[in-house]
Amino acid sequence: MSTLGIYIHVPFCGKKCAYCDFYSVNWTKAQAEDYVGAVLRNIRHYGDCGTKVDTLYFGGGTPSLLSYTQIESIINETGRSFSLDSDAEITLEANPCTLTSDKLKDLRRAGINRLSIGVQSMIDDELKMLGRVHTAARAEQAVLDAAGAGFENISCDLMIALPDQKKESLQYSAERLTALPIQHISAYILKTEDGTPFDCEEIRRRLPDEDASAELYLEMVRLLEERGFMQYEVSNFAKQGYESRHNSRYWRCQDYLGIGPAAHSCYQGKRFAVERDVADFIASEFQNITVTDESPCGFEEYAMLRLRLKEGLILSDVSEHRSDIEKKLPPLIKDGYAETDGERIWLTAKGFLMSNSVIEYLIF
Repeated sequence: MSTLGIYIHVPFCGKKCAYCDFYSVNWTKAQAEDYVGAVLRNIRHYGDCGTKVDTLYFGGGTPSLLSYTQIESIINETGRSFSLDSDAEITLEANPCTLTSDKLKDLRRAGINRLSIGVQSMIDDELKMLGRVHTAARAEQAVLDAAGAGFENISCDLMIALPDQKKESLQYSAERLTALPIQHISAYILKTEDGTPFDCEEIRRRLPDEDASAELYLEMVRLLEERGFMQYEVSNFAKQGYESRHNSRYWRCQDYLGIGPAAHSCYQGKRFAVERDVADFIASEFQNITVTDESPCGFEEYAMLRLRLKEGLILSDVSEHRSDIEKKLPPLIKDGYAETDGERIWLTAKGFLMSNSVIEYLIF
């Protein structure tokens, strides 16, 4: 039986963060209810009881703004329309301010078994600068409440290379975060996205330069691995056995179906994207899509995605290109960007820092 991951894009936010360019709109109770109805309609439309769904991911936006009954209805419809694996990884992204002790217990009963909590920093001044509405203490309490509600798979986001950030503040956030009962960390270098409030000269002037950002990244890798969170992808770290199964589908060119405005899919041999318009998504019988790639996961894309993973690229999987890749490897190994055991190549932490240019050199 084939397997599938399903991504549900929940486009609602209480307040949009100053650095974010993901598609989102302000939450209203009425629109959220209509949106959930459209999600259920689309799940039924794509449904195939012969396809096993082994990961379900609620991303956003702020999916935790939905009520647990709305989330439960989406999980239940997935189970009716597909074959939902009894051991499926079901992830919900959440803002710490939306996670009360009672809601966490309800989410656990509804079927959520993995949380991804948007912490970003454990320093209040940094959180305020980022436009986050929670404090470090609120984030810490949300994690503790989640563990108390029975969640044993908790991920937190950590953002680095913030305006005016120094190594000491990164160390503080990493130490405080890894002391909590969490199993996974997604750690990102802040980028100023076009059209966001952070897309301005004042912010760009305060950002660490390229060398300082690299130093912060390598320090973060060291700190997290020292505390048992091993790097398995450019921006992701996990305790053993807690790697994100859903996100790993993306990097391994496995099928995933996206539902909701701005969601992307690699499904039934095509890549496609949904229109970035929640009103259109709600009004349409089925979501309107644009095919972005008629034949995805060719050599270049497959190799590029595999090299984002610490496990790297198995050379026998790209036998037609093996000799060309092996010829290019020596200088990368000599300079500490890549390693090989003869059958597999993978990037080091230093290589991940330069992943775009290293990967382009290797495979294009």
